[in-house]
This record gives sequence, structure tokens and C-alpha cells, in this order.
Amino acid sequence: MRILIVEDEKRIADALGKIMRDNKYACDVVYDGLDGYLYAESGIYDVVVLDVMLPKMNGFEVVRKLRANKINTPVLLLTARDDVNDKVVGLDSGADDYLTKPPSTPELLARIRALTRRQGEVILDEISFSDLKLNLSNYMLECGDKSIHLGFKEFEIMKILLSNPKSIVQKEDILTKVWGYDSDAEDNNVEVYISFIRKKLVFLGSKVTVSTVRKIGYHLEESK
Repeated sequence: MRILIVEDEKRIADALGKIMRDNKYACDVVYDGLDGYLYAESGIYDVVVLDVMLPKMNGFEVVRKLRANKINTPVLLLTARDDVNDKVVGLDSGADDYLTKPPSTPELLARIRALTRRQGEVILDEISFSDLKLNLSNYMLECGDKSIHLGFKEFEIMKILLSNPKSIVQKEDILTKVWGYDSDAEDNNVEVYISFIRKKLVFLGSKVTVSTVRKIGYHLEESK
């Protein structure tokens, strides 16, 4: 799951980003409303955590513009002001939930989980395909009685592939979802991590391989 944090107080923004990453969420952080809108408009995020009082474009304007452009990503508004009118304006603008700053970490994470469930995401403990099983809580990839730990990017790529086992996943989608909207990572970064994953599949003795579709992307293939 990828989260976008939009907060102009850099210390708070970076702390929120760290909380997300510590809880195994991919996360991008931006510091003004215009960048927040431009990032969120990409549609790659599962949840946007959005401050209200922002330079260049306030949080209410960001939400209104996203909804006007048919971007339905769940938005959790943050504000330092515990004002009922602000909450009403935020929710009427199209936000999905509201928290007063500073939010407690357990409540923030619970609200994010609730928002993703509302969007139809089923919270699973593992994803499986053929003889492979990916444990989502500890980054372990398992095959029969063997298992191996995946690094963060390996885990995110494998999660995407296992979630779409019969589909070709484009390199561009992997780059955006794993490295982030504003990353300077290139195709060869994806290729390197696919190589790491292939070696781990060989170690596990899995009959699943990651096949390359030239100039397009990757898909999982099961040997007979």
C-alpha cells in the first residue's frame, strides 16, 4: 500500500512518513498543496493524508479539485484546529475522514486501515500463487518447507506480481508503485530487483518463475 503525506511542517511530515515506512507502507512526502494535488492526481496512492493549512493550495481546495477530476483516492484531512466548521467544510469538500493534529500513531494507522477497507481492499495475511506464499506481515516468501526473507523493494515487487498472477505488470507501473512518483529510478533498477527475486525463487525450488515480456514488463509463470 502506498501513502501520500501532504504537510508543510517538515518535521511533522517527515515523522509521519517514518511512521508509515516503519509500518511497512510505501510513502511519499510533499510539503505544499500544489505538489500534493499533482502527486495525488497520478492515482497511484491508496490513501492521501492531507493537512488543511498548506501553502499554494489549501487542503480543502486540493480535495475539491481531486474530486472534480474524478480522483476517488481516500483522503484523511489533518488540522491543528479542532473546529466543527472546519470538519464540516472538509467532509463536504470530498474528504473521507478527519483527524486533529497531532494524531496518535495507533489512531492514524487505524483510520488508514479503515479507509482502505471502505475502498474494498481486503486485508490479508498472505498472498499465494501455485507453490508460493508471501507473508505480508514479516516479508517471508515461502515454498513448501523452505522460506526466505525479502528486502523491502523485493517484497513490494513480489506483492504486485502475486496480486496479478495472470497479468503482465508493466515496468512503468512497478517503478511508480515501488520507487514513487518523483523517483529518478530507471528500468534497470527494476531489472536488478527482478534478478534478485529470480535467484530467491531458485533457492526455494519453486516451480514459479518471473518471465519477461520484452519492452513491456513481467508476469509469473508456472512450470508444469
